[in-house]
Amino acid sequence: METTENQASILLIDDHPLLRQGIKQLVELEDDMQIAGEASNALDGIALALDLEPDLILLDLNMPEINGIETLKRLRAENVSSRIVIFTVSDHEDDVVAALRAGADGYLLKDMEPEDLVPQLRQAATGRMAISDRLTALLAQALRDQKPETEKADYNSLTPREKDILKLIADGLSNKMIGRRLDISDGTVKVHVKHLLKKLKLRSRVEVAVWAVEEGLHRD
Repeated sequence: METTENQASILLIDDHPLLRQGIKQLVELEDDMQIAGEASNALDGIALALDLEPDLILLDLNMPEINGIETLKRLRAENVSSRIVIFTVSDHEDDVVAALRAGADGYLLKDMEPEDLVPQLRQAATGRMAISDRLTALLAQALRDQKPETEKADYNSLTPREKDILKLIADGLSNKMIGRRLDISDGTVKVHVKHLLKKLKLRSRVEVAVWAVEEGLHRD
């Protein structure tokens, strides 16, 4: 399937044909998004991801043989730079945390309303974080529970530039978008993100975003 330059390309990896068909029908109504490909299993999905280099991969969590978390790890090990959003029925805390720590850029639930899914897909495809609303508080609590008091994130340990980047991450911006906003290179943003993750004792930019939103820092 051809995508034009101004359309975000999406790859579906899900073993349910009916669900894939439903998402395709939703996306086909939008001018700025296009389904570039689809796969019913992890190995075909990984091969397509490497071939198509889509803007966004919508990845099922519960697939036979190779599950979504393992697929996600393999995609990241292959240096797939696409945004990867887990799409699942599971709102279990362990699944959400495992997905985000394996490199997911978002986590959406299959029971969401169709009219809510399209804006989330658009958000994810354009480099912003996509997490179902009811999971944000759950994830924030999970992050708190997993850290002893001595390991709590310390906002004041950040440099002014790192604080700027933190707030843009909290708004869901990708490294490329942050670089544009601050007029610095992607590589420089990446270095700053690495430093602030270490200082805040967090493992992923999504954890940073959730923590910042919970702390109210994105509104400063």
